Amino acid sequence: MILDTEIRNQLNEYLKLMENDVLIKVSAGTDSVSKDMMSLVEELATMSSKIKVEKTKLDRTPSFSINRPDKDIGIAFAGIPLGHEFTSLVLALLHVSGRPPKIDNRIADQIKKLKGKLHFETYISLSCHNCPEVVQSLNIMSVLNPDISHTMIDGAAFKEEVDSKDILAVPAIYLNGEFFAGGRMSLEEILSKLDPTSGDIDYSHKETFDVLVIGGGPAGASAAIYAARKGIRTGLVAERFGGQVNDTLGIENFISVKYTEGPKLVASFEDHVRDYDVDIMLGQRVKNIDKNDLIHVELENGGILKSKTLIIASGARWRNIGVPGEQEYKNKGVAYCPHCDGPLFKGKHVAVIGGGNSGIEAAIDLAGVVSHVTVMEFLPELKADKVLQERLNSLENITVLKNVQTKEITGASKVNGITYIERDTGTERHIDLDGVFVQIGLVPNTDWVGSQLDRNSMGEIIVDKNNATNIPGVFAAGDCTDSSHKQIIISMGAGANSALSAFDYLIRN
Repeated sequence: MILDTEIRNQLNEYLKLMENDVLIKVSAGTDSVSKDMMSLVEELATMSSKIKVEKTKLDRTPSFSINRPDKDIGIAFAGIPLGHEFTSLVLALLHVSGRPPKIDNRIADQIKKLKGKLHFETYISLSCHNCPEVVQSLNIMSVLNPDISHTMIDGAAFKEEVDSKDILAVPAIYLNGEFFAGGRMSLEEILSKLDPTSGDIDYSHKETFDVLVIGGGPAGASAAIYAARKGIRTGLVAERFGGQVNDTLGIENFISVKYTEGPKLVASFEDHVRDYDVDIMLGQRVKNIDKNDLIHVELENGGILKSKTLIIASGARWRNIGVPGEQEYKNKGVAYCPHCDGPLFKGKHVAVIGGGNSGIEAAIDLAGVVSHVTVMEFLPELKADKVLQERLNSLENITVLKNVQTKEITGASKVNGITYIERDTGTERHIDLDGVFVQIGLVPNTDWVGSQLDRNSMGEIIVDKNNATNIPGVFAAGDCTDSSHKQIIISMGAGANSALSAFDYLIRN
């Protein structure tokens, strides 16, 4: 059996939710991946009378497609969707069987209106926690629109194909044979790229909110829940739920939960928020705010939202090093997630820029996959915790360069090296390598607030003990603020505090 007892027990409960029969068409060879894939498919068939299996020949071997008995849906898995993609497989079975996807009716209507044949291929890594959202989104689109099809491709199982396309970051999405996009994307973001007008929703008709939250991360979700529980009119506007938590793999310090993973926690955030009367507006970016009698929030699509109070929880993003070659070779050797993209550099030489906890953790993680890791730290000493440095020093295939400044990431069609300067001598040196992982912390998403709100030299919004900003009625919480520590649980507490402060402001004003 491919599945262990615990997973089988969980899967048994999910498969009970299937509404109609599903036909799995399998294209298998004699290789080990094909044999394991056949074992998985046959095991699924034994677990539900609604699952039938049929051998066939598909575009790729090994692969299988999930269909209705009388109709090919266009969902295929090339390789074995275990690891982080196991949920994608389960959801595909449920949705193809007729169980409706949990998406807004507006989004479903947009998918159904898309015209033309759209065949997506997504190259993934089973260790990538960012890939499933893309795979699941494109699978949903395939279920809802007969002109859309999607194949998930495990890069490890089809390494020659990945190498031929110079894919060095996942997820890598191709549309009708041409590169479409790279990196994590929500369903709303995919639709926006296919149809730029999809997010142009006129919000002018919406009534004035009592509390409007900007951001869907831990601070934003917490703020929305606490506000809604007060029985006041609450709205939440964001590009997506989760923010940086989506890009976090293992979480072991969320009190009462010994271990979870970012995407799983984000799904819980969203489910919890949707349990309350919160007007959720996803796929939207805020452009500007203006305070008169009411607070006016201008969206990039031109829409205007009005609210009596505002909570900014716009979070943070990966900090760029800002040297030549970084943007040019992004997804072509420049990467930011060792868990996602590390397997694509198996047996190669990579550099990690950053000597803090995230950088050293990345180096340790990569050392088990690549041939050699070079860690580059700007300061004379590493900033990581002692226990991490001890583990780092025990690994033979890691070199540490301290007191060095990255000058340029070089390459042709992809990264081929890095040039740096020894800060104490001024000597310039170059290393030949295949990839660069940037791990130098975060930068707050506050560029759009301009000079209206007081910010510190790091761009973080300055708040007081009530999470109030310098503008009355405007509050801020989470990683976009000058809070001392950037932690999920601290952001959630700050979100709750800001909502309670906003409620208190409404009572007194």
